Amino acid sequence: MPDIEKLCQNLEHRGFHAVYFSTAQEAAAHLEEALSGRTVGAGGSMTLKEMGLLERLPACCTFHSHWAGSTLEDAVGTEVYLSSVNGLAETGEIVNIDGTGNRVAAAQFGHKALYLVVGVNKIAADFEGALWRARNIAAPKNAQRLGVKTPCAAKGDRCYDCDSPQRICRALSVLWRKPTAIEYAEVVLVGEPLGY
Repeated sequence: MPDIEKLCQNLEHRGFHAVYFSTAQEAAAHLEEALSGRTVGAGGSMTLKEMGLLERLPACCTFHSHWAGSTLEDAVGTEVYLSSVNGLAETGEIVNIDGTGNRVAAAQFGHKALYLVVGVNKIAADFEGALWRARNIAAPKNAQRLGVKTPCAAKGDRCYDCDSPQRICRALSVLWRKPTAIEYAEVVLVGEPLGY
């Protein structure tokens, strides 16, 4: 089990507000309350889907996600952006890999607030571990889910740094600190495995 107290301290030092919930349902209730009445965008996220947020949020806020019938542009043009991450280091670095670029761009610029939800399975000891996890665990599982023709999707075991036209690993984002243009950023840690 990761050292959640140390992780929260490191995130706070980097400008992120950090909160911890032992269950996904507690975290979902927190987000429902925090996002109520706001305009919220989200990218594709198995974490958010598994938490039931794709169904819950439209009842409390104006919610845009391409998984809920909105366009990518609708989701990135909102006051708040909601996403998960592919890897989080106990030292505080946040890693995301993206194919389209909407999630990595939205997590860095264009919103007043950013909320990142992270299941305990995505936490690594250090930056190198978080990057390794993003490339070798999250990316192959997402490639398999999307049904693309890449070596990682075929074997599901690791990143092959492929040159496939269907490669989903096209943009890498590392948040070392809260981006200055984002007024408020919160990392919601969940003591259960969520997403890839």
